[in-house]
Amino acid sequence: MNFEMNENQSMIAQMIRDFGAKEITPHRKKWDDEQIFPLPLFKQLGELGLMGVLIPSQYGGSGFGYFEYVTAILELSKLDPGIGLSMAAHNSLCSGHILLFGSEEQKQKYLPKLATCEHLGAWGLTEPNTGSDAANMKTTAVEEGDHFILNGAKNFITHGVSGDIAVVIARTGDVGDKHGMTAFILEKGMEGFRGGRKEDKLGMRSSETTELIFEDCRVHKSQVLGKVGGGFVQSMKVLDGGRISIAALSLGIAEGALEASINYSKERHQFNKPISSYQGISFKLADMATKLEAAKLLTFKAADLKNRGERVTLASAKAKYYASEIAVELSNEAVQIFGGYGFTKDYPVEKYYRDAKLCTIGEGTSEIQKLVISREILK
Repeated sequence: MNFEMNENQSMIAQMIRDFGAKEITPHRKKWDDEQIFPLPLFKQLGELGLMGVLIPSQYGGSGFGYFEYVTAILELSKLDPGIGLSMAAHNSLCSGHILLFGSEEQKQKYLPKLATCEHLGAWGLTEPNTGSDAANMKTTAVEEGDHFILNGAKNFITHGVSGDIAVVIARTGDVGDKHGMTAFILEKGMEGFRGGRKEDKLGMRSSETTELIFEDCRVHKSQVLGKVGGGFVQSMKVLDGGRISIAALSLGIAEGALEASINYSKERHQFNKPISSYQGISFKLADMATKLEAAKLLTFKAADLKNRGERVTLASAKAKYYASEIAVELSNEAVQIFGGYGFTKDYPVEKYYRDAKLCTIGEGTSEIQKLVISREILK
């Protein structure tokens, strides 16, 4: 594995920094304060090729691999983690599910518009009373002639209101049967399908999180992804890639917190010396830098396995678990280094501090990742 950034990664990183300085940084406080989801920004990201990073060029995407994808999420998340989260959800979950399991006709129909963000994507698995216990989902899809009739609700859905296309998993068999769930492609405007309440969140406030509601929603059988009954197994494979997304998001937060801390520690003087000259601060920075590097190695190892088409369940769970915990730890240390100023909105570290916590929850909690890791190593 080559640890140096390739040419594409360097290009993407610089492009995002230049774009973000004009289009993200000046607006992120307003988006955060007022919980605004900046949909026009994602149309711009689509024009830059960032909303179809992993989609092959034959479907209108950028055709890059997971190294470039991780780099893109990392750089966006340093600017605003909520933007990185939405970009990741669109790419990895909705588009990724269709790319992995869609028929050629479905790919030709949906991926080109997702790649440019003409259509924004959503993905619906989680439900209010089941959480990570997806096998016991309550949303049902009952066969009726050439259609399925969907009833139920999903929650904590990224782009549940603003999304144009949603991949939704519903129960078509018995409760608890992992082969009794099916994935469907739904389009905005379908009768009986709508977004619900928007969550008022602690962090990641520039990323839209809502309910999805199904009330006698008729979905034609042509909208089934893969085979009937294959939705749960498909979702677990999609989430393997999703864990890499959250690990990359965590890296962006952690790297942003570290860079802000280094810069502030050299500028802030106490007792006529920069605070970076004191061991209490310099040792913190050393620990932060080392842990960030370890998280990067785990994440890019998982990305390398994904690029090579190998099984990534263990590697992605390790990367997601460690990187997300490090994001929380480093953002906490950053607030401590900034002192009282770290508790104000005048500096970016308080936002990293709030945003980081989602990384230990989204795509499965840290406890879930430990369960995945332990099961894999005990096989």
